[in-house]
Amino acid sequence: MEDSNLDIRQRVLTATHITEFQRRVYLELLNVPRGETISYGELARRIGCCSAQAVGQALRRNPFAPEVPCHRVIAKDGSLCGFGGQRSGENLEKKKMLLDAERR
Repeated sequence: MEDSNLDIRQRVLTATHITEFQRRVYLELLNVPRGETISYGELARRIGCCSAQAVGQALRRNPFAPEVPCHRVIAKDGSLCGFGGQRSGENLEKKKMLLDAERR
């Protein structure tokens, strides 16, 4: 594991300004490799949660972005869905740009 990944894991583990649910979401998301994606539902399943929407809300509040790469989370149908609480516009374009850059 990269040193930077260890550093962000430690920061998430010791953060006092996030909930335990957010901590679980962010730590699990760090397991998604660069250039790959995961659906909100699959991320929820991996942390033992039955709500993809709850995961989306935690990601919307992600204070560690882009180190905790919420841009890697997409809808189960493969669409980008949303980013930063927006379903279209500049934020969604930024999500696409981040994903494209990682896949190069």
